[in-house]
Amino acid sequence: MESREKIIISGATGMIGRAIVCRKIQDGDEVTCIVHRNTKRLSNLPDSERLKVLECNLDEYGSLSLDESYDVFIHLAWDATSGAGRDDADLQMRNIQYTLDAVHLAHRLGCRKFIGAGSQAEYGVQSSPLTGDLAVNPQSGYGIAKFASGKLAMMLCRSLGMESNWVRILSVYGPGQGKQTLIAYLIDCIQSGQTPDLTPCEQTWDYLYSEDAAEAILRIADSGVNGKVYPLGSGCGRHLADYIRDLRDAVNPNVELGFGRKEYYPHQPMYLLADISELTRDTGWKPVTSFSEGIRKTLEKSR
Repeated sequence: MESREKIIISGATGMIGRAIVCRKIQDGDEVTCIVHRNTKRLSNLPDSERLKVLECNLDEYGSLSLDESYDVFIHLAWDATSGAGRDDADLQMRNIQYTLDAVHLAHRLGCRKFIGAGSQAEYGVQSSPLTGDLAVNPQSGYGIAKFASGKLAMMLCRSLGMESNWVRILSVYGPGQGKQTLIAYLIDCIQSGQTPDLTPCEQTWDYLYSEDAAEAILRIADSGVNGKVYPLGSGCGRHLADYIRDLRDAVNPNVELGFGRKEYYPHQPMYLLADISELTRDTGWKPVTSFSEGIRKTLEKSR
């Protein structure tokens, strides 16, 4: 990405946010990050004079004002992405309002484009490759709120004269990933020599390395078609068991894998694959990191 646009990003201490920030700094650009007050995750961000950090909670976006102007607002922040909070209707409803507050904040900052982070959870259970215009049927409160946020945010952007894109992110892994993720669980288990408890893992899955995800989002910021929804994954589907074997071989080949020790949870998606053809056509982006290489980088950068 050759653009020198000024970017402001919420949720910057998360895995994808961290990767975007690192990429911008590597390119010699300045980047502004909005983080939760008193966050314990500031160490996820690089130490750089090109990095500006603003402490502001999600419920304060509506009143936040800055003297600077920006070109692109990337909104990754979200409250309760795992556990019981995913189906807390009141909490997820607040997330919808926070997203609209972020759109208004982007407008106040003079942004030409707003990019929001959606989720594979918006699709529900599907049996075909995921596209931006595929009919969705979210099953969780989290997925419902993400879908509503995307539709309303882009509607609001149109009324405010801003461009927008909504990025439905599939399964991303990498340095700084949450401890509740399957990849993090597997790495912890296998590094300690323990056999992980697994379902049969027969589902077709799509994993994308965080640096590739960051590059995709920056390409969308630069040349994504206004108003489009982009599913974001590798575009390559494999059985989940094959991914897990590759991870085991990279971490500790001597550990046995406990396939079938657990049952699938209710409404378990058995097919998850992003159709990235439109994203590639519009922006030129393609993933460059294989799963095995991504696991190696994750291990190296997590030490």
